[in-house]
Amino acid sequence: MHFFLRVSTKMMRMSKKMIGLIILVFIVVSATIAYLLEPDTFNSWFNAFYWVMTTMATVGYGDYFAKTVAGKIFTMFLYIFGIGLLSLVIGKVIDAIAELQRQRGAGTLSFRGKEHVILINWNKKTQSAVDEILSYSPKCHIVVIDESNRHPLEQMEQVHFISGDPSADDVLGKANIQEAKAAIVFGDARIDEAALIDGKSLLIASSIERIAPHVHTTVEIMQEKNIQNFRHVRVNEFVLSHDAISRLAVRAALQEGNSEVISQLLSRQHGDDIYEVPVNSSWKTYGDAFQALLSQGATLLADRHDLGINRKLTEPIPKDARLYIVSDQETFRRITEK
Repeated sequence: MHFFLRVSTKMMRMSKKMIGLIILVFIVVSATIAYLLEPDTFNSWFNAFYWVMTTMATVGYGDYFAKTVAGKIFTMFLYIFGIGLLSLVIGKVIDAIAELQRQRGAGTLSFRGKEHVILINWNKKTQSAVDEILSYSPKCHIVVIDESNRHPLEQMEQVHFISGDPSADDVLGKANIQEAKAAIVFGDARIDEAALIDGKSLLIASSIERIAPHVHTTVEIMQEKNIQNFRHVRVNEFVLSHDAISRLAVRAALQEGNSEVISQLLSRQHGDDIYEVPVNSSWKTYGDAFQALLSQGATLLADRHDLGINRKLTEPIPKDARLYIVSDQETFRRITEK
């Protein structure tokens, strides 16, 4: 008994590759011995190999079985050692899966996907951003970077978590920032001073722009006076924290129903939304695009940030135009499929 305990303890400490090699050799040698002991029973080495596998797996179909005394003794040997080896492998596999889950929950696993969205600093706004992204693109992969040590949404397979300092190169590397589609930096709610929150966000944005300047970066800014600093590091877009909420509250108070329209456009989960549509080669002017889209149930809204194109219907559409419409999802899908 002491011998078996020592052997099993040593094997548990072996690497997965070494255990796999030992089992492969054991199966091949066992199949060869079985065939040599009873060539008339198995007819071929492959049949002996098949019998060894079914015996070790405790399946035992009964289509092949040992008939000689030597063969039956060898079968008992397989029961004792073969099944034990296979159980060891199964245990190792289960341990490996459990370890991967533990590392995923702790945020130590690197992300290897592409075209994902990176969300930095976890809070309620980040949670809302996750919901909005998945409502917009259900198959999109999201990577959350935060300095906490636990996955905030472990039950969601599409959300990957990286634990660490978001401004550190190695942490951004784990999030595969080079292959990301976009990065959104939220203010760290654990910091009380607004200036310090913006300082940390600025440091993170600087790291992203230095490592992956091609990634579209959006940053939440706490103080308006810091906007110039973020423009200096070439952040693509920024959002003033609480600014949108304040403006929406004023509109709700002074213009009844106005806030409901804006709320619909802010979320893809309710009502019509804003979509970008490709420029059709048959559209020469904004008027052509406006009428063609209107006939399909969509309203032409803007070219990039220019909301005044409905006053420029006779002007030609520039080559670098990016047209945005207001419509429901079905209308947008119908337009883009043509």
